Amino acid sequence: MKLPSSLQEKYSKEQHTALQAQRLAQEIAFGPVVFQVSRLMLKFGILELLAENREGLTHDEISQKAGLTRYATQVLLESSLTIGTILVKEDRFLLAKAGWFLLNDPMVRVNMDFNNDVNYLGLFLLEETLLSGKPEGLKVFGEWPTIYEGLSSLPEEVQKSWFGFDHYYSDCSFDEALAIVFAKHPRKLLDVGGNTGRWALKCVDYNPDVEVTIMDLPQQLELMKEQTAGLPGADRIHGYGADLLDKNVSFPTDFDVIWMSQFLDCFSEEQVTSILTRAAQSMTENNRLYIMETFWDRQKFETAAYCLTQISIYFTALANGNSKMYHSDDMIRCVKTAGLEVEYIYDGLGMGHSIMQCKRKN
Repeated sequence: MKLPSSLQEKYSKEQHTALQAQRLAQEIAFGPVVFQVSRLMLKFGILELLAENREGLTHDEISQKAGLTRYATQVLLESSLTIGTILVKEDRFLLAKAGWFLLNDPMVRVNMDFNNDVNYLGLFLLEETLLSGKPEGLKVFGEWPTIYEGLSSLPEEVQKSWFGFDHYYSDCSFDEALAIVFAKHPRKLLDVGGNTGRWALKCVDYNPDVEVTIMDLPQQLELMKEQTAGLPGADRIHGYGADLLDKNVSFPTDFDVIWMSQFLDCFSEEQVTSILTRAAQSMTENNRLYIMETFWDRQKFETAAYCLTQISIYFTALANGNSKMYHSDDMIRCVKTAGLEVEYIYDGLGMGHSIMQCKRKN
């Protein structure tokens, strides 16, 4: 496996002493407990209380201010103390650095909500998914072949966390992406897997002449129409209903640009290759296809690579059973097999996104 130098050192050499490795093994064994305790320290406002009272609070003060029994407060505090999110000095509890990040880092909060509301129950069926190749964890919400068919029917809180997660990771890179995609002034753009139309709205706002067509499942297009109705430029956003997993579904032609943002990670390598092959067949030598993904091997910080490889397990257990956050080499292989070639890769956009600019092979 090819890795950049920033990850090579971390993943090719042992990082822990024997005692540290033993501790890590126990953290893994108690992972569900650690997660739920930390989530409730946030929900009950205990971490916020400690942030507001930098001199610390006693057990009884925390219990009173949080509105919890002394017992409930005690088990949460003692667990959090050994987790490392809080500290204790004499009889006063204080916020530790890890607790500060739980409280203040928006990425941590988005990831925590996503894992609790979307993933937690379904992950219990990860083993069954790995053996069957189907997203068995999705059964906790309904009987759909993938989460995308059922997205509009998920419970409101689950939808909120799913879209919050999806938008957080994509929106922060859109402004930088617009400058790349519109460098050659495209007039017609095909947004494949455009979801609720957030990218399309950015496009019509950025360029007053561009027409955007979103190619997605019919039920997703209905959500898109609801989200974009009455907004500036919405009259230049169109829908093209299609099941992209159907190998007989061709791509519409006559588009200057084909855009795929956080889309191909929703599919297996075989499916990715099929989608890209059909996209290539709709292109001329003057068209360009842009793939924006968070490739885990192209991250500036190792923590990002860690997060992305864990997110892959959501795709396994709940989304569709066969996709993941890709290593860039795997995506490049799919691109080449589809009859395309990568002209350039732009790295470091937003929260660690990369854009592959592709053209048809000569």
